[in-house]
Amino acid sequence: MTANRASRFNRRLLIRGAAAGAAVPAVLPTAAQAATGTVPRAPGNPDATTSDAKTSNAGTSNAKTSDATFQWLGTSGWRIDTGGGRTILFDPYLSRFETGLFKKSFNPKTPLTTDGATIDRHIGRPELILVSHSHWDHLNDVPYIAAAAPDARIVGTETTYHLLRALGVDKARIAVVRGGEVLDFDGLVVEAVSSRHSRNDSYGYFAPGTLTGPPPRPQTVSDLPEGDTLAFHMTLPDGLSAFLMGASDFSERDAAGLRPDVAMIATPSTPATHRYAPRLLKALGYPATVVPVHWDNFELPLDEGAHRDPTIDLDGFIARIREASPGSRILLPEYATTYRF
Repeated sequence: MTANRASRFNRRLLIRGAAAGAAVPAVLPTAAQAATGTVPRAPGNPDATTSDAKTSNAGTSNAKTSDATFQWLGTSGWRIDTGGGRTILFDPYLSRFETGLFKKSFNPKTPLTTDGATIDRHIGRPELILVSHSHWDHLNDVPYIAAAAPDARIVGTETTYHLLRALGVDKARIAVVRGGEVLDFDGLVVEAVSSRHSRNDSYGYFAPGTLTGPPPRPQTVSDLPEGDTLAFHMTLPDGLSAFLMGASDFSERDAAGLRPDVAMIATPSTPATHRYAPRLLKALGYPATVVPVHWDNFELPLDEGAHRDPTIDLDGFIARIREASPGSRILLPEYATTYRF
């Protein structure tokens, strides 16, 4: 995408706060809302952006806004705080170091580093960390967070387990799942969903492979193979359900019937996966709210606000979501901004 087009995107969808310099999230109306002139309320009030989203699909007028709050941490990462004061992290990658990926000079031997100060500002005291797969932009900060939050339990694949062991995390704190497990964490129900990694133009992807034992301590981004990919369907104690993806492909059969209230779906960079958006949204039962993620340049500082990955056609993806699920509300999130659904 050209720089001019990227600039038009930023002006149209990301509104910068002139006084504070903070970005305000844009909420895109459904087709019906656009036709009638009814649009979601101002993004300056995040609590109001999705409070009536269930009515678009369920046909009810008494939908309740959950007390839980969601904050996008960039890439596919989320911090979720329940109304009862419990914190869950999904794919928390906050260090955002430079690998050359977005400058077309990617260095697979880039050393793994952590930005402890940034991580500490954003993670709270998590009791649960969900990891979709083991690439650096999903797993890199988990060992640091595990040390900072010694009571947190981690859920991920066998490869994630072996890598975290090699990085010093106590094996007793890591729960290995394959997909299909439904785990009850004192009223917080987490279903592991077998999923798939995003595909590039050659129908492959970076650093495939799985581990069956702990490797030497990982030192570079290439030392972290994918190791299979999971999604998670999480039902909070107050009943709200959310689908969390870490990569832009999926198993249609495994996702079918989950019917989350809100779906955080990864944005594809290529058309390699056949009819990705319509098949995914149909499998999920056309969620009331759809939140595109993993469309940002995750090597820029978090406090600069979200800048899009220039290889991704986010406008086109949003159009495909709207066409496939016209009753869904689309929320384009901004970093570390509080949302309720």
